[in-house]
Amino acid sequence: MLRCRHLMSRLQVPFHRAYATSDKSNGGVNESEGKEDSHPIRRTFRLLGNDMRKIKEFFVPQEQEIDSQLEYKKGPVKKLGKFGGDKGNLDEFQTHCDVLIIGGGAIGSSIAFWLKQKARDGLNVVVVEKDETYAKSGVHVSTGALCQQFSLPENIQMSLFGAEFMRKANEHFGSDIPLHYTPHGQLVLAQESDAVALQQSSQLQNELGARNQLLTPDRLQTRFPWLNTQNVALGCLSLEGEGWFDSWALLTNLRRAACGYGAHIVHGQVTGFQYQSQSDIIVTGDTSGTAESNYQSLDKVLVQMPDGTERTIKFALCVIAAGSDSGQVARLAHIGQGAGILQVPLPIDARQRHTYVISTQEEKTHSMAMSMPMIVDTSGSFIRRQGLGGHYVYCINSASAADSSYFDLMIRPSLTKRIPAFEGATIEHCSSGSYAYNVYDENGILGAHPYYHNLYIATGFSGQGMQQSPAVGRAVSELIMDGQFRTLDLSRLSFDRLIVDKPMYEFNSLNSI
Repeated sequence: MLRCRHLMSRLQVPFHRAYATSDKSNGGVNESEGKEDSHPIRRTFRLLGNDMRKIKEFFVPQEQEIDSQLEYKKGPVKKLGKFGGDKGNLDEFQTHCDVLIIGGGAIGSSIAFWLKQKARDGLNVVVVEKDETYAKSGVHVSTGALCQQFSLPENIQMSLFGAEFMRKANEHFGSDIPLHYTPHGQLVLAQESDAVALQQSSQLQNELGARNQLLTPDRLQTRFPWLNTQNVALGCLSLEGEGWFDSWALLTNLRRAACGYGAHIVHGQVTGFQYQSQSDIIVTGDTSGTAESNYQSLDKVLVQMPDGTERTIKFALCVIAAGSDSGQVARLAHIGQGAGILQVPLPIDARQRHTYVISTQEEKTHSMAMSMPMIVDTSGSFIRRQGLGGHYVYCINSASAADSSYFDLMIRPSLTKRIPAFEGATIEHCSSGSYAYNVYDENGILGAHPYYHNLYIATGFSGQGMQQSPAVGRAVSELIMDGQFRTLDLSRLSFDRLIVDKPMYEFNSLNSI
């Protein structure tokens, strides 16, 4: 576009001189001044210039053009780090929008962030979130892990993208709310039955750009003398690009950055959809016997406000990114309850996780903390240090209640067996929460719905959603803006695999952190 504009400016100069100046005998006054220029070539270039100017204003309005330092070139200086606070852009209720995102968690906020970063005022984006405190959000039980130790290329690539995003966090968000990224790696332990799969996964990870190494029990014992390697056949230790971060800081930054670019946040609960008949759309391959002229597209969403009133928002496109509530939202659109393709449900449920903050001040744990990566154990639990003051975060997925008695009875024996230094550890805090879990194959569902032409889905990442939210948000924004994936090809994660019954199983499901 810049090249073409430069060419036009070069070509317009001679035409302007030839036809806009007059003979000196007329005192430098053009006889045709005030009349419409009828020269065809000059008129064509003028029309092209106007069209290009309109295209530029659509995507990047002139009064809000942002440079590489995330400052406005015109108007008052406004850095991204100063945007609107945690509560978002709570201005006038938007009754119409281009893109409606149901769910304002990490994934929903990431989608809004990438859309608005690219489109600015050219796209009206509204995010509906029912819980402004995020009391039941998966962020409460996220350990903020960042790892690439997966067996599926899509999960590896999304996490690599997340690592690069974290590295450049200040460029995206400013420095007001740091992510506290700790690049201290991760150690995955495998039993004999899983050793071959772990070895194959490590090879794939390194081929795709991750950096890790395999360690035998003897090498593990030498490198981590405080670790008991009983029933461990192989370990995989990351060398770079892995660690952990502050999950709350990432969510807050994604949300406030999206609002800073102009996204609108609505506090309310989606209670239903309204439909619009579109006889011009024909659904092929649907054997439900429904008449082709009866196609109903999603048109509006019903939102129950905190005061109990119900309002509607008309949208062009809708994205379901409601975490563990996504299955319920999908049912409101008859997904899983209709005929034909609509018979296939969105298989998202809530899975419970317990988080314990434990403390030990024994002298033998001080040297351990300095060298301790996040450990994913063969028992299905994971633990990492929290700072260097003797505090650690321990997580496990379980349907049982999270309390001190459960910890002492069910957790402490296996924990002290793996790391004897925790024998005298005390519980500082314990909490429980749930996260979106794909009961079909434990992997995210991302992409357009095969029936509704204006519905996208981004949910079910089964505990990996926080670390993969930057990549997921970028991918959905590309589908909406460009009509295809550009950064990462995540087409295998589409809803279609549910219809043809081709699950994508992840070997390293312990990495659901």
